[in-house]
Amino acid sequence: MKKVTGLLLGFYFLLGGLSMAAAQEPVPPPKVLSVIREFVKPGKGGALHEKAESAFVQAMTRAKWPTHYLAVSSISGKPRVLFLTGFDSFEAWEKDVQATQANTTLSAAVDRAAVADGDLLSDLDASALVYRDDYSLRSSVDIPHMRYFEISVYRVREGHDADWDAIVKMVKAAYEKIPDAHWAAYHARYGQDGNTYVIFTPMKSASEIDQGFAQSQQFMANMGEDGMKKFSELVAGAIELTQHNLFSFTPAMSYVADGWIKADPDFWKPKSHAVPAAAKKSEEKPATSQ
Repeated sequence: MKKVTGLLLGFYFLLGGLSMAAAQEPVPPPKVLSVIREFVKPGKGGALHEKAESAFVQAMTRAKWPTHYLAVSSISGKPRVLFLTGFDSFEAWEKDVQATQANTTLSAAVDRAAVADGDLLSDLDASALVYRDDYSLRSSVDIPHMRYFEISVYRVREGHDADWDAIVKMVKAAYEKIPDAHWAAYHARYGQDGNTYVIFTPMKSASEIDQGFAQSQQFMANMGEDGMKKFSELVAGAIELTQHNLFSFTPAMSYVADGWIKADPDFWKPKSHAVPAAAKKSEEKPATSQ
């Protein structure tokens, strides 16, 4: 029952609109999501890591770069920061990479920032996720006013895709009767082990975690006794791994659109970090090579 309860809560705490687009109204999640994970050395997180990451933000800001990203810092699990960037397609992602490389001033600034940042890290990896609309419910929310994500990872056993599909459809049908329930689901196409799905939830405050525990009871009532029995059997057979972690939005490490800042300037307005005059001078000069 502990495993089943964890899955129930994981399906409640889902992402409702992780879009990198500038908007004050809820918008759909991006179709393709790049996730960079930086694992921070003990004692090298917090202000030290924020200062190092601010160099990337400053470089993007000076270049007025059109592609934005959101940083979220771990509250549970190993110390790490996720950098989330949304794209309309893999082709759009490729074009952004090519444009960055072609801008020698920006690429040189990013390279310098990466050297300083790398000294603080113990590891780094990357994943590419694809949005699954058929597994999502009310997936547009007001992301600029959110403060936390719970991110849940589910690895489906080989040969159990149909069972996973049935699980998600059962959960979606039950939560359609709960007005506040909303989520977006992503399928990991690259960078994750096995057949992996990643589920996010935005929360304005930690009180929503408490509400989720309460609403899981309503979920089970909506499923009914027979539905819960079938659900438990499917979960036991289909799910190889389940993991839930909590992350907080980190404005100092994020490069967000003007629309986000205007929506909540007290939270998103970048805090200045001191940059040595020599570094400022070097970044003002055109780079001669990448």
